[in-house]
Amino acid sequence: MDLQSKSVDNVQILTLSGRFDALTAPLVQEWLEQTLSPEHCRIVIDLKAVSFVDSTALATLVSGMKRARQLEGDLCLCGLQPPVRMVFELTRLDQAFEIFLNEEDAIRALTP
Repeated sequence: MDLQSKSVDNVQILTLSGRFDALTAPLVQEWLEQTLSPEHCRIVIDLKAVSFVDSTALATLVSGMKRARQLEGDLCLCGLQPPVRMVFELTRLDQAFEIFLNEEDAIRALTP
């Protein structure tokens, strides 16, 4: 898995590529722990290049979303490919997360 991060309008963006599973979730968890703070509590996870997610990946995202909301921010997702979107729909997590088509729409939604 490849992780790339950047900041746009005080929104932290993490772009992932490859498989997001039990082997790679700790990298994302570590990034979230290092990034989330009262000053950086608006997060976009871009999954456009992710081909697979498992339950550990989903738990990592839910944990990050809860932490962001505790800090009065939010974590949203964008760019879900059909196989990944299907996992979110089957687990009904598509109703828990705000999911956007692209990074620009997600940033706009998180920018006050």
